[in-house]
Amino acid sequence: MKAISIKEPYASLIHSGRKTIETRTWKTDYRGPLLLCASKKPEWIEEVPGWIRRRSLLNGMAFATCELLDIRPMTKEDEQFACCSVYHNAYSWILDKIIPINPRFNVTGRLGLFEVDFTEKYQQKLLELELIKRRVKCFENQVIIEGQK
Repeated sequence: MKAISIKEPYASLIHSGRKTIETRTWKTDYRGPLLLCASKKPEWIEEVPGWIRRRSLLNGMAFATCELLDIRPMTKEDEQFACCSVYHNAYSWILDKIIPINPRFNVTGRLGLFEVDFTEKYQQKLLELELIKRRVKCFENQVIIEGQK
């Protein structure tokens, strides 16, 4: 699946549904499904109203899928949904059908569009969670048994 890295606070704004336009200084002919990944290093921007500086739980994680509908030059009308002001050579990437991933999984981000085996990574994460649940149950059972002695 095609993927893109997004710095904070913008990743969290997309994850929350507040931001539906991502901006870049480059464009691509690609349209279709897109995996959204939060960069490990945040970019703290003071101009985002209401944003509080904090470590994000999304850093370094694939956090949502969406449909990349269109890419066009950014206009003043895009500012509200892009959560930033128009800047030189900015393109608006129109995101639709943003679906948060649960559970999220680690992704090593890259510049530009890159490929991630979404199915394999997601299944690995589900398996990890199942193993953790089994260990917790085992531990809980052991504690109960030891407490009854």
